[in-house]
Amino acid sequence: MHRLNPKYIRIAVIVLVLLLIVLLIGGAVAYSKREALLQKVISKAKSKAQRDYNLDVKIGSAHFTGLATVAFSDITVVPYQRDSLLKINNFEVSVKLLPLIFGNVKLSDVNLQNGYLNLTSKKGVRNFDFLFKKKRDSTATKSKVDMAELANNLVNDVLYKIPDNLNLKNFAITFADDSNTVKVVTPTAIIKNGNLKSTININNGESTWHFDGKMHPSDKNIDIKLYADGKKVELPLIEKKFKLKFNFDTLTTKLIKVEHSSGETKIFAYTSVRNMLINHAALSSNDIVVPQASMDANLFVGESSVSVDSSSVIRIKDIVANPYIKYTVRPNKIYELKVHTGFINAQDIWNSFPQGMFESLEGMKVAGKLNYNLNFYLDTSDPDNVKFDSRLDKDNFRVLSYGKTDFDKLNHAFVYTPYEKGKPMPARNISPENPYYTPLEDISPNLRNAVMTAEDPSFYRNHGFVEESIRKSIAEDFKEKKFKRGGSTISMQLVKNAFLSRQKTLSRKIEETLIVWMIENTGIMTKNRMLEVYFNIIEWGRNVYGIGEASHYYFDKKPADLSLGESIFLASIVPKPKVGLYAFLSDGSLNPRLHGYFNLIGKLMAKNGLTNPDTSAYGFYTVRLKESLRPAPAVDNNPAVVDSLMKQNGDDDQTGIVPIPVEPEPEKESKPGFFKRLFGGGKKDTTKNEAIDTAAINKKRLKEEKKEQKRLEKERRKLLHERGLS
Repeated sequence: MHRLNPKYIRIAVIVLVLLLIVLLIGGAVAYSKREALLQKVISKAKSKAQRDYNLDVKIGSAHFTGLATVAFSDITVVPYQRDSLLKINNFEVSVKLLPLIFGNVKLSDVNLQNGYLNLTSKKGVRNFDFLFKKKRDSTATKSKVDMAELANNLVNDVLYKIPDNLNLKNFAITFADDSNTVKVVTPTAIIKNGNLKSTININNGESTWHFDGKMHPSDKNIDIKLYADGKKVELPLIEKKFKLKFNFDTLTTKLIKVEHSSGETKIFAYTSVRNMLINHAALSSNDIVVPQASMDANLFVGESSVSVDSSSVIRIKDIVANPYIKYTVRPNKIYELKVHTGFINAQDIWNSFPQGMFESLEGMKVAGKLNYNLNFYLDTSDPDNVKFDSRLDKDNFRVLSYGKTDFDKLNHAFVYTPYEKGKPMPARNISPENPYYTPLEDISPNLRNAVMTAEDPSFYRNHGFVEESIRKSIAEDFKEKKFKRGGSTISMQLVKNAFLSRQKTLSRKIEETLIVWMIENTGIMTKNRMLEVYFNIIEWGRNVYGIGEASHYYFDKKPADLSLGESIFLASIVPKPKVGLYAFLSDGSLNPRLHGYFNLIGKLMAKNGLTNPDTSAYGFYTVRLKESLRPAPAVDNNPAVVDSLMKQNGDDDQTGIVPIPVEPEPEKESKPGFFKRLFGGGKKDTTKNEAIDTAAINKKRLKEEKKEQKRLEKERRKLLHERGLS
């Protein structure tokens, strides 16, 4: 073994001693001047707050009480021309020395007594808007942000500000806006030896909350829970501001570990909630109650993306799923979503449905297993190629018994009660006892083919859903930034009308999807029976339900005698049945704006061999509304009114695949201004040059009609291409 030269050992010892002496001297000098340094730092901080944020910061006194402990008293922060923001009577803070040597400020001990944070937002003026102020730096160049580095720094900054030991007494927070006030008072909050205990008083005794658990911020390990005394934890401010009712018994949150390596920050966390209640008009008409839910969330942040990794696990009672969610910001914004459950006992799934979410499925008994998979991918630079694959696979799935709703009722005579704006309309007996009831074989093939062409061309081939149509709807809705394109199949429309309310909520849409899947995949109904019931219950006009009523109402005919033109007209009003009468002119003929729609549907039918090719718009010119319903000429003479009425939003319960092409409304003629009225320019003399004006109007209309025909032809070709028919 080679021995070190004693000479080198002596040199090393001398160097270490010299370094120690330098450190001691430097420390002694710093210690002797620390009060002056502290005041200098405070002065800079005050100036910076005043200069950058318009904050008037005052500190009564500040001095060292130990080697690394500073005590402050009478701290106030007042934004310029705003309500006072913060006041603290006594504040004492200690930092860890070793991390400080390497430039990291980690809090060791914090003592705070009698603090008050006042947040106000009144008449658009906030006393905390400085928090959202962006610093201007004209010399700085815009560079790409490394999200992984940013996430790691953010986590460290937050955790380093949580002290190892905390003693907080009497700290109050109030928030007040133009209509709401919330006051939160913390009489005590203590962190000692890694244990957290706190008491929080909400709105002067309205409720009392507790935070309880383990806090080891230095080790990046946190495990805390939130609960209330004798009641649920409620958030009244959220309910008042957003009409969202949200409460729970206990919320548990854990930060397990944080890793940063190879350009990626990984955050492993866990959260769970017991007896969570949610109520919002967009979600459901009832309270949704989730007895138990939890998530192991493994959040991975890369240089230009953030994702919930597929190793994450979501549990809702007995339902277990692995989600994958990713958002990429560069070079294009990309959204990805995958969900996988594996095969789960079907009854466990039914038992795990949140209470109040799917009323019609409550009490059902099922058997077998189900497996759900979802794959969604949207590149915002190429939305037309969006990927969407949603599948629910079955293994010996069957219905043992129905619960609250008997889904077999449609196979027999039943009473159908339609609703308008939540109010029941006269009930219809869907059976031969009703003189308007029409068996499928007594409905004109023209009507059956026209409606299926417009609403669901693959009705007899699909299993309740047309995935390609849904995919194209997502692409179009994304491009238009609104829900524009419909995609409901006949099966979906039938389920909505027969079993569900017409309230437009997320839970109703999911419930509809589950019922359609069940009916289509368990043989509850045949396709013919579904189509027959569909034609006999859907709305065709104001208080007009079923094809028997509709054919008599519009044309005084039996459904078996409907012509091709009459059938295409009836198909055109299925999405918006209440505007049916506005499609007609005073002589009973159709508004010319439906001409393109007739050509569109007729040519699609001819393409599939459902009718013969026709050069006269497939019966458009032969359709006549019965005389007793024809509108007065005054309505006819104002096409803008007719178009406006036809474009009114209808009920989404009857929305298929083919839209009704409608030309945009003409611009409203502006009223003459003061000077035009003063000098006679306000009104035209209609008694003069009448022939010239009429000719000009006719020429303009002819030009508009040609333009409309070109647009409709383009729309038709696009639709044919989407369906693979061209």
